[in-house]
Amino acid sequence: MVRVFRPLPVERLKLLVFDLDGTLIDSAQDLCNSVNAALEHVDLAPLADPLIASFVGNGVPMLMRRSLAQEGGTTPELVDEHLLVQATAFFLGYYREHKLDFTYAYEGVLEALAALKELHNAPDGTPRTMAVLTNKPVRPARGICEGLGLADYFVHIYGGDSFPVKKPDPLGLRSLMEETGVTPEETVMIGDSQVDVQTARNAGAWSVGCLFGFGTQTLMETPPDVLVDRPADWTAALAPARIGVQPL
Repeated sequence: MVRVFRPLPVERLKLLVFDLDGTLIDSAQDLCNSVNAALEHVDLAPLADPLIASFVGNGVPMLMRRSLAQEGGTTPELVDEHLLVQATAFFLGYYREHKLDFTYAYEGVLEALAALKELHNAPDGTPRTMAVLTNKPVRPARGICEGLGLADYFVHIYGGDSFPVKKPDPLGLRSLMEETGVTPEETVMIGDSQVDVQTARNAGAWSVGCLFGFGTQTLMETPPDVLVDRPADWTAALAPARIGVQPL
């Protein structure tokens, strides 16, 4: 189902930018395993998987800060910096080797991307470009997209270390706009958390929120323009004249 809070100017959209974790892929188990391996490395007890998954969305340093703070009974800002460096370095090395142990594309993602590509290339469709903007480090992000058969759909795959700042700072999204020659009014950010909606807002772009990811506990704190229940709904959200949506 597609729920519309603010109608998208579908006929004008030229750039579709997707988040990765919780939007295109379910990477929760590999992220949780890597965090707990890092905690064990610094002699701390493991955390429950759902708790770790709730920390995902702002990049690896913040993921580890939140995890260490939970174990230390403190706040992320007060985590010991030396401990953070140790744990983060171990996490990155471990995750690099285990990023595809359990990670998979959500059901319907590949079909939805193929449908969007066909739609955008149709004689009566507007030519559009698709890209990925994630706070995950760019090397594992690209490796995962390649391993799961997603990479060919995107002209760019950018990560949290591709720019000096991470989402929700708009730099990455604005850079994609500049590289593809589009305006904010012609751009939509698709993601599962408040971070993605805020990124779109900060860049002056449109937003689609995904209710099937693992950042959805924050999604409605800054409501997106459109909400979808599943990847198959992306096509409906971006072609309402042809498929139909349910306005609110």
